[in-house]
Amino acid sequence: MYRPLRVLAAACTLLLVTACNSASTGGNTPSSATRGVTADTIKVGGIVSMTTASGYSKKDTDLGARARYDRANAEGGVNGRTITYLGAEDDGQDPAKNLAAARKLVQQDQVFAVAPMSSVTFAGADFLDDRKVPTVGWGTLPSFCGPAHIYGFNGCLVPTPGGTLNQTWPESLASVLGGARGKSVALIAGDNDAGTFGIRTFTQGFKAAGFQVPYAKAVVPATSMPSDWSAYTKEILRSGPGGRAPDAVISVMQTPYNIGLFTALKRSGYKGVLSDPTDYDPGLLAKDATKQALDGVHVLLQFQPFESDVPAMRQFKEDIKKAAGGREIPLNMHMLTGYMSADLFLSLAAKAGKDLTVESFQKAADGFSDTGTLVGDRALPKGKKESFGCGALVQLKNGRYEVAVPFTCYPPIPFG
Repeated sequence: MYRPLRVLAAACTLLLVTACNSASTGGNTPSSATRGVTADTIKVGGIVSMTTASGYSKKDTDLGARARYDRANAEGGVNGRTITYLGAEDDGQDPAKNLAAARKLVQQDQVFAVAPMSSVTFAGADFLDDRKVPTVGWGTLPSFCGPAHIYGFNGCLVPTPGGTLNQTWPESLASVLGGARGKSVALIAGDNDAGTFGIRTFTQGFKAAGFQVPYAKAVVPATSMPSDWSAYTKEILRSGPGGRAPDAVISVMQTPYNIGLFTALKRSGYKGVLSDPTDYDPGLLAKDATKQALDGVHVLLQFQPFESDVPAMRQFKEDIKKAAGGREIPLNMHMLTGYMSADLFLSLAAKAGKDLTVESFQKAADGFSDTGTLVGDRALPKGKKESFGCGALVQLKNGRYEVAVPFTCYPPIPFG
């Protein structure tokens, strides 16, 4: 951020000459001169799609982040500093609003970091990286795969050539279908950046696992949900070998779209496997129509299922309950997205030490690793090019989620 000369001059009269020289040249600065860091606080904000045209919301990402920061503060903070979490800015899944939110957090609110960042658009990525703002979120976009200051809480999920692919979804569905050989899948996504990259990566992943992929398209309008899905279902149902229906239909879309697509497929008589990466949300079961539309669907998770009883999951549930004012509330994947974004940020900030600067944070990330988290074993800079390779499948059956394929870590494959 550019400050008026008179302000900079005043600051220099209060600091050692070496500190001012460091601040002006971008070198190592004492924590008191680092944006968003004081002697006893670290200021953090978030960017989340709280509202969207389709009604889909990731608002609970904010609650998940707050829950993790609250626990950190209750335990004494990070190296003696508490987290001042400003909450998440709503980008409405609009690229212009995403960039505006990033600018506001840095230029107006003066945050040290952005964690969480969860949206299908990340127009603010270049701005945050250029301004050296540590940013942690759900690595579903290419901006989480390479930029120096941007991190995916479970690694890079949409890699660039030279990186690797997480094979959780293909390998897990192969288990459900009794193997991939001779089986076909149809992939469908929204006509946006996330959908285009999702189709590209999952096509390669499913083929590498041994599936045939006769249909793979990012064609569904991203800002206007279809009222009639017949054009899509007719094409999908004839896409398998010999003009037959594929063995599985994979949707890389959000819940309202999945409800429409899956309902249309079921009404057309489709009996194969339906799967998506978004519909793990007990709140969806409150409505009979929604519960019926998603019944039987296998949902990809890139974290431990809520049904697991590992210590980290018990801690997550306890933290969420406290952040919700002591109330028992339905858990969803967005809560965990925010929680694990905050968790990775806190882990890196702790490793950076008492003198927290962007430089010390980056140094801490270079060579960071830990084990046994809700997303498996984490490692950096590995996470800049590949995911942490772990996940599970849950299936909605008779109004409740059941673990179909347990949380497992699979070897990644090269992406090209």
